[in-house]
Amino acid sequence: MEPTMLVQFVPFIAIFLIMYLLIIRPESVKRKKHQQMLENLSKGDEVVTQGGVHGRISAANEKSIMLIISEGVKIEVSRSAIAFLKKGGELIEGE
Repeated sequence: MEPTMLVQFVPFIAIFLIMYLLIIRPESVKRKKHQQMLENLSKGDEVVTQGGVHGRISAANEKSIMLIISEGVKIEVSRSAIAFLKKGGELIEGE
């Protein structure tokens, strides 16, 4: 007796399901939280860029953010360059 086509595909379906639950779904949730964090940034928030620059937001618009990184030193970065939000000295990713 030969196994049916459906029985032959069960291992592939199981592997895809495991990959979805262990890799794809958690990454999707993380990406959504990070996007929400970027949308909710406002003046006065302390952030860290992907390049490791720590600063406080002095102005924000739709596409970019002005950071104060030291007394009298301001830089403009893209919103997408923000990696972390700092609260109480701790890094909060995507909250």
